[in-house]
This record gives sequence, C-alpha cells and structure tokens, in this order.
Amino acid sequence: MVTRRIVLRDSLLAGGTALIALSLSQFGAVAEESLSIHGAGSTFSAPLYKKWIEVFQRDHDQVSLSYDVVGSGEGVARFVHGSVDFGATDVLPGEATFDGVERGVIAVPVTAGMIVLAYNLPGLTGALKLSREAYSAIFTGAIRKWDDPRILETNTDLDLPDTDIAVVVRQDSSGTTAAFTSHLVAIGSSWQAAGAGEGFSIEWPAAAMQGKGNEGVASKIKISEGSIGFVEYGFAKRLGLKMAILENAAGEYVTPNEAAGMAALLASRSGSTANPPGDASYPIVTMSWLLLYKKYDSPRKASALKDWIRWGLTKGQTFAADLGYIPLPPETAGLAQRALDSLS
Repeated sequence: MVTRRIVLRDSLLAGGTALIALSLSQFGAVAEESLSIHGAGSTFSAPLYKKWIEVFQRDHDQVSLSYDVVGSGEGVARFVHGSVDFGATDVLPGEATFDGVERGVIAVPVTAGMIVLAYNLPGLTGALKLSREAYSAIFTGAIRKWDDPRILETNTDLDLPDTDIAVVVRQDSSGTTAAFTSHLVAIGSSWQAAGAGEGFSIEWPAAAMQGKGNEGVASKIKISEGSIGFVEYGFAKRLGLKMAILENAAGEYVTPNEAAGMAALLASRSGSTANPPGDASYPIVTMSWLLLYKKYDSPRKASALKDWIRWGLTKGQTFAADLGYIPLPPETAGLAQRALDSLS
C-alpha cells in the first residue's frame, strides 16, 4: 500500500523547528483505487443493464462499470476473445463457441423479455391478430400484402389495406434474431419449409429493411407506414408502437404484457422457452444471460462482479417491469445466484 504523508512544518517545540509526520495509513484512511469493469453485448436487455449500473454505482463509487451496446453476437465474440470482463447475450450459443476460453465460462440468467411483432398501419381501428402460420409466412416473404387471406382470416373486423408489407429485421448479429428464429423453427411453420434456418444472423428476404439493434428496428417501424418487425417489448412500448396479438401453442391469441410473459416463463421451467405451452403464455420469450469467466486475474474484480450481479438478481429485479422486462421467478434467480459461487 502506498503511504501518503502529511507534514506539518514550522511547529515550535522547545524553541526549535520540528517536522511532525502523520501517516494516514495509521488511521486506515487510504482510499482504494477505482476499479474499472467493462462489458458488451445484447441490445435487447441494454436498458436494464444501464439502469443497474447507474443505481449500483451510487453506493459503490469505487467501481466504474461500463457496457457497450453492440448486439449479442458481437458481445459473445468479445467475451471469447477476452477483450471484455463480461458479455451479454439473449441466446446461449453452442458450447463449442467457448472451447478456446481457458479461464472457463459461467452463464448466468439475469432477466427475461418478450419479442413482439410491432407494426405501423395508420387508421387501423382495432388490434391486429396474427396466427402462427401468418406471421411465419410474413417473415419468409410468402405473405406480401396486408390483405392476404391468411391475415384476413383472423381479422374479419379490420379494414386491412391492399398494400405491400414492409418487413423490418436486424442487420447486426443479434440474440433477438436468434430467439425469434428459434421460435419460428420450433413451431413447425412455413419457416422450416422455406429453409430459412435460425441463428444470430440469417439471410433475410432481399426486400426486407434492416435496422441496427432493437432501437434501430423500432425506429424504422415508427417512421415506415405498412411495416412490421420483431423487437423487444420495452423498445416498442417506449416508442408507442402497436403490437400484434399472437397465437400461442394452445391456439389462444395473447396480448403481450408482463403477466403473459411471466406465464410463458413459468410454463417453460422444465424446457426451452422457444415454444412455451399454456393457454395464457405469450408465445415468443427469451432469457437474457451474462457471460462471466470462472477465473479473473484480479480477485477484487471478481468480487465486484459478484456483488453487482447479486444486486441485479435481487434489488435490480424491481426495475425490470417498468422497463418492459419480466422479473425472474424467485427459483430461477436463486439458481443464478448459486452459479456465481464458482466465480473467483
């Protein structure tokens, strides 16, 4: 530890000048140096992570946390290359992705959210309902008009226009894309027949508009009449976008809201969230994960990361609903906290 000294000069003692040195270390008053922790990844969960950083640092000003909003695919890549202290992704890639990470990997679920189909149809007086077959066909390009019979079938009370559908998708490597396409594959729809596949990046129909990040997709929908795109619920809500009511695995049409999202999570506890069962379940949900190393060069950094994430899994969950996310069920949050025990 570096010892700082205060020297009191020109003190008169017994007719002479004395130098009195007081070591601050005697009083335990030396402040710790600021600790920097840097992460990158998901745009889906970025507003929540930013909120956690903001609030946590109010009481932990010796820790400087930062987060680059670059998309899940880039976040995973930076984590694997060791250029960040943590990564964030909405879908866990295959284990082979992490084969080269010598320090080991811990994946911790920290929140969850819904992927909605937001649309821009001015003058539409009611809520749009889309069957599983219809929304799959929209994103393969098989349905190109808003008055297609497969859309009209579930919207007999709406005056849908005879205009082209403008599909908006992600241009970057995206966990939101991975979760959405995983859902389309899981429901056994025309998506599979079209051979479109799944993953962080896929080949979309040539006519699709592209946006960077959830915010980019939401913004394009906002300004593009006749458009529809997939985006995290909170982004659509903040921009005031209309969101389609979607058919779920039980054949029910469900409006996106916190209750429907939580129902989907609870119904999926024993399996994948790609196609949640249950009458009340919203059909497209995903967990969001933080990627951590098992071993850090700095024990202080490892301890600070544990503190921040444990805070996020407890007090931090209270911010989830207001930002459009689904608070983790207590059982899941408890398992996530125990996973942190192997971090050092």
